[in-house]
This record gives sequence, C-alpha cells and structure tokens, in this order.
Amino acid sequence: MDKLLLKDLRKQNKYTQFFQEWKEQKFEEHPDEQRKMDELELLSQNIGMKEGLTIACFDYRNLSLAFFTGNVGELTGYPASMFREKGMETTFSMTHPEDRSELVRFQKIVFDSFHQLSLVEKYTFEFSYTTRWVHRITNKVTWVLGKARPYLIDSAGNFAMDLHIIVQLHTPPKIMGYDWNYSFQKEDGTRVFVSKNSPNSRIVTLTKKEKEIVKLILDGKESKEIAENLNISVNTVGTHRKNILKKLNARNVGEMVKILSIYPF
Repeated sequence: MDKLLLKDLRKQNKYTQFFQEWKEQKFEEHPDEQRKMDELELLSQNIGMKEGLTIACFDYRNLSLAFFTGNVGELTGYPASMFREKGMETTFSMTHPEDRSELVRFQKIVFDSFHQLSLVEKYTFEFSYTTRWVHRITNKVTWVLGKARPYLIDSAGNFAMDLHIIVQLHTPPKIMGYDWNYSFQKEDGTRVFVSKNSPNSRIVTLTKKEKEIVKLILDGKESKEIAENLNISVNTVGTHRKNILKKLNARNVGEMVKILSIYPF
C-alpha cells in the first residue's frame, strides 16, 4: 500500500479509536456466516453494479470492509486494498472533514442504543444517514444517502457485521452536513424512531386507518385518490394526515415521508 496513503490513514486514527469498543466485544461464531456472505455476493450481482448504487458490509470484528461493490474505488479514489485492510480508517478519510465529528457521534449513539435492545428488537434495528464523500485525487464532493442494518448478529447478540445500501444524490440535500436517524420495533409492536433533530426516543403508534393512509401516501397517492380508495371524504383524509404529522412530530409532508419510509407495516 502507498506510504503516503498510510500516512493519511494514521491521521484518521483519532476518529477510529472509538471503534475499538466494537472490536473488543466477545464475538461468538455464527453458523450461517458463509451462507449470508454468498447471498450478499448474489445480491451485488443483481443490483450492486448499477450506476450510482453501492453495497458495503463492515466487519466490526476487525474493523475492515468485508464486502463492497467495485464502484467504491471509482467514487472515492481509494484503491480496493485500502478498504479491505483499513476499512474504517479509509471510510473516515473519504468522508468530508466537516462530517466526521457527527459521524463519530452517531456511531456512538448507534452502538449504545443497539446494545440496550433485546435480541428480537436488535433484528429490527436500522439506520439512515446522509453525508459527503471527497474523492482523494480530484477532491470532487459526492453526496450520498445510506440505509443500513445489522447483517450478522452473533449468538451473543453482538453487532458483528452491517449492510449498507448507498445511493448517490444528484442534488445536495437541504441539510448541508451529516444527517442521520435510526429506528427499531419494540417487542410490543410499537416503533421507536430517533433522528438527529429529535435525539430522544419517541414511540410511533398509528391507528389502523392511519396506517392505511400511510401506505397510500408512500405509494404517491394524493388526498383525492386516497379518499376514493378508502371510500371516505377528502376532508377526512386531511384530518388523518394532520394527525399523522402530529404523531410523528413531522413539520411537513416531506419530513413525514422520510420518517414513514422506514416504518414497517
């Protein structure tokens, strides 16, 4: 590996010290690990090579990037060998300097929150983030949206590997910086959603009718179409939409859709 690149990686060490806490977990063997990695390879063959789409899998047992589609190197200017050998450090290197501190803070929140959950709840855990990648050679900034979840939870309940589906954004988001949220489903069926702007957990509980309306909203239906589908008045649909906004603590329909896009039905 290039000596200059290694020198750059060492500069990121102050950001990656936190991940030693992940690495020092007492991991157990997972009997289905090879099968899950084979499934990941098959998934990448089907969708991973499409333009603008990246699949990546971090292994927290050695802080490497255990799996990634080939276009990561093209997007970031870092060779594949760096991701395999120094996955976590390379990720921080390619992240915009203004986003790194919030990335570290979010990872700490994810770690602490995940390990407070029951094993059943851990399997429903997922998180999203928006950040900037900086090309090592050209310094070109690329905005990306990532959605991730645990991919391998060992028998002791440790977060061994995660799975990221990352999409390039062609226009910058409204929030010009690292943005994030996470959610999980409690054993009683309620959903907890936490975002950067509302760091305290809140329970998402919708009525049966509200859930029906939510599904139609996510399908892109307007209020008139929703009213026709459910055989109710447009005014009633409007009332339900206002109630949903209030329950989700969403300021507008766009924010509501962002929250509901990860709400499982």
